Amino acid sequence: QVQLVESGGGLVQAGDSLRLSCAASGRTFSNYAMGWFRQAPGKEREFVGGITWSQGSTFYTDSLKGRFTISIDNGKNTMYLQMNSLKPEDTAVYYCAATRKGYYLRFAGAYDYWGQGTQVTVSS
Repeated sequence: QVQLVESGGGLVQAGDSLRLSCAASGRTFSNYAMGWFRQAPGKEREFVGGITWSQGSTFYTDSLKGRFTISIDNGKNTMYLQMNSLKPEDTAVYYCAATRKGYYLRFAGAYDYWGQGTQVTVSS
């Protein structure tokens, strides 16, 4: 049974940095792609970025490229989302997700497993 557990969210000020973690368990993830999504109140879930577990290839939504960085620690079976220069509009619940599919990875429907989410609040 795949389990994804996010952590690291919190309340920060604009301009601060934050690193989210997604601890994965229950499978060997070498054939998986992982993604980060976020959902702000009253808005649809939005793709943030993703990474292929075996190759470490990353892909991001264009608007966040350069501020957000995704990485994987294979030894800890954990994916990270490093967020820099945070803005109030980054406020959302952040979710990690996993899939064995190798396509449509920017769409939430491609992912089979989801974490419970972690709240990130950026004050101005």
